[in-house]
Amino acid sequence: MKKSDTEIKQAVVQELKWDTRVDENKIGVSVDRGVVTLVGTMDNYAQVLSAEKAAHRIADVLDVANELVVRAAGVRTDADIAASVRHALESHVLVPERWIRSTVSDGWVELEGEVDYFSEKEDAEEAIQYLPGVRGVTNEIQIRVPKVLPHDVRKSIEEAIVRHAHREAMHLNIDVHDGRVTVAGVVPTLAEKKAILGAARQTPGVRFVEDLIRIAP
Repeated sequence: MKKSDTEIKQAVVQELKWDTRVDENKIGVSVDRGVVTLVGTMDNYAQVLSAEKAAHRIADVLDVANELVVRAAGVRTDADIAASVRHALESHVLVPERWIRSTVSDGWVELEGEVDYFSEKEDAEEAIQYLPGVRGVTNEIQIRVPKVLPHDVRKSIEEAIVRHAHREAMHLNIDVHDGRVTVAGVVPTLAEKKAILGAARQTPGVRFVEDLIRIAP
C-alpha cells in the first residue's frame, strides 16, 4: 500500500536520523503529495547531498526539493576554492583532470569539459564536494559518445551485471536511447543495486543512467 504524506515524512525523518553523515535536528521536512521538501542550514555541501539521497531512498517519494543551504564558515575566496578544486581533481587518480574546467562564483563550482565515461563525470563531482567553502556543484561535464549501437551498449551492461551482481540481467529492464540508460527492476540489497548501477555507468557509450531500481529484501 502506498504511504501517506504523514507516513513518508516520518520515514524520511527516521532515515535522516539513521544516516550519520547528517544532523537531522538541523533539517526541516515537509511532504506534499509525495514530494519532499528539505529546509535548513548544513555545515558543508556533502551533508546537503547526503540528506537529499536519504530522502530519495524512501519508498513512495516522488521528488525531493532540496532547499538546504551551506553555512559560510570562515573566509575563503573563490580563488582559494578554485585552487583547491584543481588540486582535488589532479589528486584523484580516476579523474582525467586535463579535460575538465571549473568556474567558481560565490562558492558555487561549475564543472565543464568532456570525459569518456559517466563514472568519470561522477568521480569529478565527488572529488570536490567535500572541499571547505564549496556551497554547491553544477556538473556540466559531457560524455564523449563513441559510435556504438544501443544493442551493443545493452549487451555490455548485461555482461557487466552478470560479473558484478548476484543475478542475471534478464531480471532487469534495461532501456538504451542515445546514450541514456534506464535500469528498472527489483533487487534484494542496496549493495546489489550499487553494483548494477556501477556496471551501467562504466559502460562505453553511456552518457546518463536513470535509476528505477527498487530494493525489496
